[in-house]
Amino acid sequence: MKIKPLGDRIVIKKCEAEDKTKSGIVLPGQAQEKPQMAEVVEVPEPQEDIKIPVKVGDKIIFEKYSGTEIKIDGQELTIIKIEKILAIIE
Repeated sequence: MKIKPLGDRIVIKKCEAEDKTKSGIVLPGQAQEKPQMAEVVEVPEPQEDIKIPVKVGDKIIFEKYSGTEIKIDGQELTIIKIEKILAIIE
């Protein structure tokens, strides 16, 4: 199944959360910090009134606790507004 975002939203796939600290302590699921880095999976069709600063495959940093989490074909994705993107990782 394919998902196509509308308006000023993009679909991202979050990077995996760290399950160990640097010193080697294993963290339980609820103690792991939510990742703020993701890969752009889908962008909307080009629109003349909305500028899309990212493309599919870009790695981004986005605001914590933003977006709507969904699960499609067993894959966890998040839909966020473009304004929630803080930076593009090059």
